Amino acid sequence: MEAVHTALRDAFKIMASDRNVRLIVHEAHRFQCPLEIEKPEFYTVITIDAFIGRSLDAKRKLYKEIVYNLGAFGIPDDHVFIMIRELAIENFGIRGGQAACDVNLGFDIKV
Repeated sequence: MEAVHTALRDAFKIMASDRNVRLIVHEAHRFQCPLEIEKPEFYTVITIDAFIGRSLDAKRKLYKEIVYNLGAFGIPDDHVFIMIRELAIENFGIRGGQAACDVNLGFDIKV
């Protein structure tokens, strides 16, 4: 989880305290991955829900950093699948039920 969060902080410039990361591990018989994967037990899917607005360069940096960081755990580069789902800022309720567009996030979305 720290490998992903560190990459998000660096590439998307979020605050260190902005932690909303969860890990879900599936038993092998409950998760299929591409057949050509050499080590299916290392196949890793990362889904990120983010505000719309990050640049393509920021996303490229994020992808590379996540793969690099996961390499420290022996996860092969081609065993990582990353998907960003971008949502409008007003679709997030945060900090006691406020629309995210109505609060100071403490970081810039346009990176």
